[in-house]
Amino acid sequence: MTRPLRRIAIAAALASLSSAGLTHAEDLVGAHALSMFGDVKYGPDFEHYEYVDPNAPKGGSIKLAAIGTFDSLNPFILKGVAAAGSGQIYDTLLTNSSDEAFTEYGLLVETIDMPEDRSWVAFTLREEARWHDGQPVTVDDVIWTFEALTTKGNPFFRQYYADVSDVSQTGPRTVKFTFGDTTNRELPLIVGQIAILPKHYWADRDFEATTLEPPLGSGPYRIASLEPGRSITLERVPDYWGRDLPVNRGQYNIDTIRYDYYRDATVAIEALKAGEFDFRVENNSKEWATAYNLPEVENGRMIKELIDHEIPTGMQGFWFNTRRAKFADPRVRAALAYTFDFEWTNANLFYGQYTRTASYFSNTELASAGVPEGQELDILEAYRGRIPDDVFTTAYEPPSTDGSGNNRTNLRTARKLLEEAGWVVRDGKLVNAESGESMEIEFLLVAPAFERIVGPVVKNMERLGINARIRTVDPAQYQNRIDRFDFDVVVNSRGQSLSPGNEQRNFWTTAAADIDGSQNIAGIKDPAIDELVDLLIQAPDRETLVATTRALDRVLLSGHYVIPNWHIRSFRMIYWNKFGRPDITPKYGLGFPSTWWIDQDKLAALDSRR
Repeated sequence: MTRPLRRIAIAAALASLSSAGLTHAEDLVGAHALSMFGDVKYGPDFEHYEYVDPNAPKGGSIKLAAIGTFDSLNPFILKGVAAAGSGQIYDTLLTNSSDEAFTEYGLLVETIDMPEDRSWVAFTLREEARWHDGQPVTVDDVIWTFEALTTKGNPFFRQYYADVSDVSQTGPRTVKFTFGDTTNRELPLIVGQIAILPKHYWADRDFEATTLEPPLGSGPYRIASLEPGRSITLERVPDYWGRDLPVNRGQYNIDTIRYDYYRDATVAIEALKAGEFDFRVENNSKEWATAYNLPEVENGRMIKELIDHEIPTGMQGFWFNTRRAKFADPRVRAALAYTFDFEWTNANLFYGQYTRTASYFSNTELASAGVPEGQELDILEAYRGRIPDDVFTTAYEPPSTDGSGNNRTNLRTARKLLEEAGWVVRDGKLVNAESGESMEIEFLLVAPAFERIVGPVVKNMERLGINARIRTVDPAQYQNRIDRFDFDVVVNSRGQSLSPGNEQRNFWTTAAADIDGSQNIAGIKDPAIDELVDLLIQAPDRETLVATTRALDRVLLSGHYVIPNWHIRSFRMIYWNKFGRPDITPKYGLGFPSTWWIDQDKLAALDSRR
């Protein structure tokens, strides 16, 4: 997902909204913040977030790596592959803090008004807010942005903001969002996460077309230069209008940020070791264990470290495309989960670094566990007979082994489930007993590093008589096929927020299943899930939200839409020792590069030893 889309999805927030000093049962008038939990950490007069250094030095440059290529600087449309960093040139109405589960503070917005029933929210823009060409950010820009995104932008926006019934100007600098569904309590927050675009810039340009012309923004960075498909450089805007706002103080310290594109991660890692770029978060356990045993790490020129976090780890897995008839029966999907031997994989390929994922909301209180009880059970009872009976009696656990590599027991279980679903082995091939169609499965990959992980799964499938294969394609082709749902199985990671809400419609519902580019990767069409998503969005308090999310989690798990993978609760970082960073790392983010800076003494020491 592009950065603006990801930022909006992560920002989804539910429950009580308030400003410091106000309770959620009151109207908000002139508030500086909204909180999903009914409290705000930073009051109206706060000077900066506590996880920044307000005196951080400005200056210097960094190089980062991106994989693949790009052909567009418009991250808001479905067409094209947007360049890394292309969303960083825009400001949003509100912005989040990274040390609260979710609270939004005014960025473009000076004050927030909202009635107790949350039927609307009004944002008054800061008078000093400016585009990079010096023109003011106006209510017209906000209204035009909303209309452009929901009519011409990625289909995600149309669905995500479907409950906004009207956007209108109610004052010289005030815009009002009116909501058709007043039970959707998160709407005031998620409309605040819209990145605002300049109406006057797009007046004579085609918003629906890809472009390599650097667009006009209002944020702390602008696009300075690019080599199409190869690199893009952002430069800090020295007279950025919002540089002294409390939400920005101590951030955006680096003058230039360049993203260089590499063919794949293997090439990128070698480039990092050669000093071609500066910082990498390593997502591959093998590389973390073996690729960085370097003299530069031993002598301190490079830093290799783990930083723990409390970010929801969501669900990464092998996702089935249930739009394909061969995956329509959940027994088939359940059977195929037995072909993945996580315990052997973790020990032999991952160096024991990972934990198996058993929830779509892992690493949070939202994850289901044990058997349902209390309010969660009450919610599920309404669906008895429409959801599998074992939801009520059995806690979900993905198939497991002893880690020896002998997976015969699990494969026998898989064969039995496949037979129950009408698939039998004839002449060594798994075929549908009625149609005679053979079972063929293609794993569509974009990262070659996953081939070593999927390879053993393919071999286990072959033992069941399945004609399984791996197909690795370039990022552009991969994205196009994902957008058109042209795949059998993909590796996908579904991140989650601490307070899920409106974005769940795009993840799981029937309405999103056949919309090109939607995030319902699996093609789920289940009325019970549709209704649970609506209940989640309408949850009146945190307790109900947690119970409803756990119920949704159980029903999703019972559908076997994914073979769960694994997760880790730390950032794995490797970087050249040229950075300074605040003493405090926020619980829900790394803070790089926004809160870090170039330490000139470290840089000089590093340069002197090269």
